[in-house]
Amino acid sequence: MGQKIKNIIFDLGGVLLNIDFKLTSNAFKELGVYHFDEMFTQHFSNPLFELLETGKIDEAAFYEAFRKEAGLPLTNEQIRDAWNALLLDFPAERIEWLEKIARQYRIFLFSNTNQIHYDCFIQHFSDRFNGKNFNDFFEKAYYSQFLGLRKPYPASFQAIVNEQEILPSETLFIDDTLKNIEAASQLGFQTIHLQSPTSVLDLKLI
Repeated sequence: MGQKIKNIIFDLGGVLLNIDFKLTSNAFKELGVYHFDEMFTQHFSNPLFELLETGKIDEAAFYEAFRKEAGLPLTNEQIRDAWNALLLDFPAERIEWLEKIARQYRIFLFSNTNQIHYDCFIQHFSDRFNGKNFNDFFEKAYYSQFLGLRKPYPASFQAIVNEQEILPSETLFIDDTLKNIEAASQLGFQTIHLQSPTSVLDLKLI
C-alpha cells in the first residue's frame, strides 16, 4: 500500500456477495439458450447487457430484446429467474466485518449491476438480516444502472471521486475483476484484486 488509506470502495459480487456465473449460464442452457456464454461472462457483456447495466433500457425492454436474441418464446419470469441464478448469499461474517471497517474508513460500494439483480439481492439481504437495508452499510452505494456509467470506464470512477471529494491516492478499491482493478490503478487508486479463495476477511485493514 502507498499513502494512508482514508476511503475504501468495494465491489459487490465476488467481494461481499457470493456469486457464481455458471449457475446463470446453466439456467439459460436449460431453457434452450445454448449460446448464452457467447453473450455474457464476468469479463465480457453483449451490448444488450451493457444497456441494462447503465440504465439505458428498462426491464421490459431487456426481456423483449433477450427473447429476440435467444429466438425463444421465454416468459419474463423465466428470464428473470435464470438471470438471477448467479446471485448467492451474503455471509454474515463479511457484514459484521464491514460494520467494523466503517468505523475506521469512509466506505462506499460501486457495482456493475442492473435493476433485475438489484431488486433480488436487496430483498435477499433484507430477508437474511432482519429487514436491514444493505445500502445503509455504506456512506453511499453506487450502482451502474443509477449512475449511468459502469466499470471499467474512467468516467465512472471519476463521478464518484467528484461527488465525494476524495483523492484516489487515499482511496482503496477492491474488486474481483482484473480489468476494473487496472482501470482504477491507472487513475491513481490503491487497489486489491480479490481472488478466491481469498476473501475480504483475509485483508489486513482493521
